[in-house]
Amino acid sequence: MKLALHEFELPLKHPFTIARGTITAQPTLIVELGQDGKSGFGEATVNTFYAASLIDMKKRFADLQSVISGYRLTDPVEFWSLCNKHLSDAPFMLSALDCAAYDLWGKLEGAPVHQLWRLDLANAVSSSFTIGIDTIDVMRSKLKEEPGWPVYKIKLGTREDAQIVQALRQDTEALFRVDANCGWKGDEAVALSCELSRQGVEFIEQPLDRELNQVQERLFQDSALPLIADESCVAESDVLPCVGRFHGVNIKLSKCGGLTPARRMITTARENGLKVMVGCMTESSVGISAAAQLVPLIDYADLDGAVLLAEDTASGVKVDRGFLTFPDFPGCGIHDFKAEC
Repeated sequence: MKLALHEFELPLKHPFTIARGTITAQPTLIVELGQDGKSGFGEATVNTFYAASLIDMKKRFADLQSVISGYRLTDPVEFWSLCNKHLSDAPFMLSALDCAAYDLWGKLEGAPVHQLWRLDLANAVSSSFTIGIDTIDVMRSKLKEEPGWPVYKIKLGTREDAQIVQALRQDTEALFRVDANCGWKGDEAVALSCELSRQGVEFIEQPLDRELNQVQERLFQDSALPLIADESCVAESDVLPCVGRFHGVNIKLSKCGGLTPARRMITTARENGLKVMVGCMTESSVGISAAAQLVPLIDYADLDGAVLLAEDTASGVKVDRGFLTFPDFPGCGIHDFKAEC
């Protein structure tokens, strides 16, 4: 195989704020794996919280060139195992290679990945649309700019969280999900769960810091709403510790290392009574199309990353008002890749 890297600075339609910061553009690295005249694509976003830096990723990919050039892809799982020997501490990079391998595998086989996995898209769930933290008026305008979604995911972690949800409820009858990104304390979370349950909120994602395990266990008992782990469920080894602390887990390919471990995490979660969500970073259609292959296996999807962008890197699985449209292309459906935006 041949490895090529494509660097992008993807502008967002609006500044995007969560409890720990704001971005106006998303740096990302697209990985291209080529074999037999076909190319597969995967994505690794830059993320300071998870220590995924552009400089480090580019250097380590360069160091892997000789390993990849001597490999011929037949089975993405075997390729993941090979890459994991070198990148077990770099899940964003591992995910990009794994997703590119699946995209290439599907193109070499001439079929979509979900078909090769024998999954039925009739079981695919719809996606939420995310509204980042801002003033209440701006958050209301962002919701009105994207009408008709069946679910809105509202970022919280401010002193006005209850008021934000109350205000947004005036503009839609759609289902709400909220994500505090570790921004709450224990007693605050209990009180907010009661208020949010009256506002048509389905569940709360990551209310507390991941280190507060005992507080999280108490909240699990006292919360008026189900709790979904995000920062508390990064890798495969994190799934079982979520039992008794959360009602479900949010699996993100970049955090866990790609589609290969994500499928194992889904199985483990199901076996232990946990609901499963697949989420995303602020990714282009390259990353979203890979994650979308899993939607027949899950309960909830948050795959609006490319919708938040002012420019994209490629065409692929399209998310329109929550509904996923899978293109008639093999692999992960990624096509019309732009070498630069």
